[in-house]
Amino acid sequence: MRLYDTVARAAVTIEPITPGVLRVYACGPTVYRDAHVGNMRTFLVTDLITRVAQDEGVRTQVVQNITDVGHMADDTGLGGVDEGQGGAEDRVVREAETTGSSAYDVARRYEAAFHRDLSALNIHPADEYPRASDWIDAMIELIGQLIVSGHAYVGDDGSVYFDVRSVPDYGRISGNRIEDLRAGHKFDADAPTAKRFHADWALWKHAGDTRTQMVWETPWGRGFPGWHIECSAMSVRLLGPRIDIHTGGIDLRFPHHEDERAQSNASVGHEVVNTWVHAEHLLFDGRKMSKSAGNVVLVDDVVERGIDPLALRLAFLQHRYRQQMNLTWSVIEGAATTLSRWRVRVAEWATSPSRPIPDAWRDEFRSAVADDLDTPRALQVLHQVERDPEDAGAKFEFFVWADRILGLDMARDVGRTREVPEEILDLLEDRARARAAKDWTESDALRIRILELGYQVTDGPEGQTVQPR
Repeated sequence: MRLYDTVARAAVTIEPITPGVLRVYACGPTVYRDAHVGNMRTFLVTDLITRVAQDEGVRTQVVQNITDVGHMADDTGLGGVDEGQGGAEDRVVREAETTGSSAYDVARRYEAAFHRDLSALNIHPADEYPRASDWIDAMIELIGQLIVSGHAYVGDDGSVYFDVRSVPDYGRISGNRIEDLRAGHKFDADAPTAKRFHADWALWKHAGDTRTQMVWETPWGRGFPGWHIECSAMSVRLLGPRIDIHTGGIDLRFPHHEDERAQSNASVGHEVVNTWVHAEHLLFDGRKMSKSAGNVVLVDDVVERGIDPLALRLAFLQHRYRQQMNLTWSVIEGAATTLSRWRVRVAEWATSPSRPIPDAWRDEFRSAVADDLDTPRALQVLHQVERDPEDAGAKFEFFVWADRILGLDMARDVGRTREVPEEILDLLEDRARARAAKDWTESDALRIRILELGYQVTDGPEGQTVQPR
């Protein structure tokens, strides 16, 4: 398998540090709200990597963190906010105060929703999901080590800061150079600050007198961790000082991953992560998802429309993970149509005698997914096989085999027999009459009504066919 390494700016061959075992650290959610479909696309990348590795005979060990403390609402790491006493609000704590809940209640509620969404998209669970709040002692120990080694210092405000200038190669992930970094727009270079340099960031934040939730006693006083330190502490403790792959969204390159890399490397004295893999942004209807734009889409929104959430997974697979993707409802509905058709075909092919998978099919599919997760090309192989006049039994075996990586549950309807309800049959007749009269508006309205009732209509040379979604 080859993956695009953000540091190398090129696709590299993945060779596990420990032969036969691939260690992956995946940046997980900050559990102060529901993860949207853009987040889920990023989480899918780790799932694909592990599925391809396992197909190649490699065992995987995956750790994905749960950020339930320390992620600031405006954590630029460049002096854009005061990261010490009185600084930016913790996202989880802010949500708790807004809703009148405890921070732990907020975190656990959204953590549970995150796991439900993973299951809905058939994303295999990680081996461990460490919570930041459970790893405070490890963070305190790591911060102490960084102070002793001269990579961190205690500021006048009681917060502990990482000295970015102590790491000469800072910026290898994002391309930012220390000498080019400038303070954020809110930062006044002439104003007093606890930092020695504006691009230093807080490892531990002094709690002050106002914060009452999620605070801990340390040698530097009462406070709470910075966002970046959790991943350094948990990744090295759980996966060891050398990690094969680190995944995350492209928005995490800077400052989060850049700062994490500096901390981790400074703590062990060498490069910790071999390959950094980032998923590109996902737009919805051509715009970045945001509350202000009113276009934030959740997995639950897909389900509420009567669409199988695995159609969303297929829509993601139709685009390469490191290409910006514009998702729309029509794209999701189109993927649902394709997935429904494939499931019908697989159920039909399953009744034929089993036949070996032709090597050419298997080799072409494997070549695609191993080439930096080129899932669009892998799906094209399925389309080609679907049209191939080869024995139906071989098609069945191939689709089921390929689905071990695609994860679309394509054999779901094998052996199922379902009678189409009378109500659906009546709607089909009405739609047939509308199409005969070329009343396309009415035809589309009836198709949507049938869709809402849980059935998918496909138009072909022989007329309408319908099957459960």
